[in-house]
Amino acid sequence: MRYFIKLAYNGKAYHGWQYQPNAISVQETLEKVLFIALQAEIALVGAGRTDAGVHASEYFAHFDTKEIEHVDKFIYKLNSLLPEDIAVYNLIEVSNEAHARFNASGRNYEYYVVQQKDPFRFETAHYVKNELDVDKMNLAASTLLEYTDFKCFSKSKTDVHTYNCKIVSAQWVKEKDVLVFKITADRFLRNMVRAIVGTLLEIGLDKIPVSRLHEILESRDRQEAGTSVPAKALFLAKIEYPTSILNK
Repeated sequence: MRYFIKLAYNGKAYHGWQYQPNAISVQETLEKVLFIALQAEIALVGAGRTDAGVHASEYFAHFDTKEIEHVDKFIYKLNSLLPEDIAVYNLIEVSNEAHARFNASGRNYEYYVVQQKDPFRFETAHYVKNELDVDKMNLAASTLLEYTDFKCFSKSKTDVHTYNCKIVSAQWVKEKDVLVFKITADRFLRNMVRAIVGTLLEIGLDKIPVSRLHEILESRDRQEAGTSVPAKALFLAKIEYPTSILNK
C-alpha cells in the first residue's frame, strides 16, 4: 500500500531533505526511523529538494509498505523515535499511482525578515538593520509574475532541463514585527527563492532600481541578480495537491 506522510522539520542540522552521501539529511533520518518502526527497508520519495539549512513547516513524502492498522499509534511511535527537530503530523492512505513530487500542483515558500535585533528569532529570521522600502519591493515582486524563465535566480551548477517556473503570487506582508515574503509557484529552482529575496532586498535598500529587475530577468545571468540571503529564514510553508490525492 502507498502512504503519504505529512511532516515538518527544522533544517538547521540537516543538509536539506534529499539524501546526501557525506552529510545528514531529513530523508535519511526519517527512513532509519521507518525501518525501526516497520522492520523493513523503506524508500521515501519526497515532494522535492530543500537547500541545506532550510526549514519546512509542511512537507510530504510517500512510501510503500504493508497496511498500517493503527495510524495514530504509528505516528506516535515515529515521533517518539525521531529527533526533536522533525515531527510527523499525519499518515494518509493514497492510491498506488499517487506521487508526492509529480502530483504536487503548487509550492509556497515564506522568508522572514526582522528589522530589529531579536534574540528569539536570530536562528529563523534574517536581520536587516537599514530601512526598507516595502512598496518598491512589492512592485518588483509583482514583476516576477510577468516572467517564466528564472535562470538568473538559479544555482549555476544544476542538472535541471528547464528554468521555467510559473509564479502565481509573490508579495511582502507585515506580520506584527516581522516582514514576510510569500511566494507560490508550480516549481522552484535550486536557491531560487533566496536569490529572489536577496535581489528584492537590494531594491528595498535603494541599491538598485525596480526597473533593473527586468534587465536582470532577461539577462538569464546569476551574476546579475542579488546575493542569496541566508537559508535559516526560509520555510517551505505549504505543498498543494489535487483534492483527489489526499482524499482517496
